[in-house]
Amino acid sequence: MMAFSGSCSCGAVKFRLTAAPMFVHCCHCTDCQRQTGSAFVLNALIEADRVKLLQGGTRSYPQPTESGRPHVIQRCFDCGTALWSNYGGREQVRFVRIGTLDEARALPPDVHIYTRSKQPWVQLTGAGVGATTGKPAKVCQEYYDIAALWPQESLARRAAVFR
Repeated sequence: MMAFSGSCSCGAVKFRLTAAPMFVHCCHCTDCQRQTGSAFVLNALIEADRVKLLQGGTRSYPQPTESGRPHVIQRCFDCGTALWSNYGGREQVRFVRIGTLDEARALPPDVHIYTRSKQPWVQLTGAGVGATTGKPAKVCQEYYDIAALWPQESLARRAAVFR
C-alpha cells in the first residue's frame, strides 16, 4: 500500500491515511462547487480511524445541504484549508480532500457524481481509470448504486464500519 500523507496549505496540520481509500468520488454538485469555489471536489472515502492526525488541529464547519442531512467540513485552525468532510451524520467515514494529499495524482476518481450540474466546459470523455477499481471511471447524473460500483474488498470494509 502506498502511504498517503497530506497537509493543509500552511503546514500546521499534517495527517496520514493508513490504508488505501475504499472509493474515490469526483462530485460535481452545486453544493460542492460553492463550498470549494471550484467546478468539483475530489474525495477519497476512507474509514475515520484510518486517518491519523499527526500534527495540528481542525475546526468543524457545518454546511447547508440540499438534502438537509448533516455535512461537516474539517478545516485547519490556522489557514482554513478543507481537509475532509463527514456526510449524513456518519462520523465513521471521512471524505478526504484529495488535493491535500502529497501524491494527489495517485488517486484518480472511480466515479463522477451529480454530473447533471457539472460545468458545461468540463468534458468527461475518457474519464480515466479509477484508483480503487482499476476500471474506467463511471459517470452518473446523480448518485449511484454502491453495491454495483465498489470493489468487493471496499464493500466489506464499509460493512465493517457500519455494523
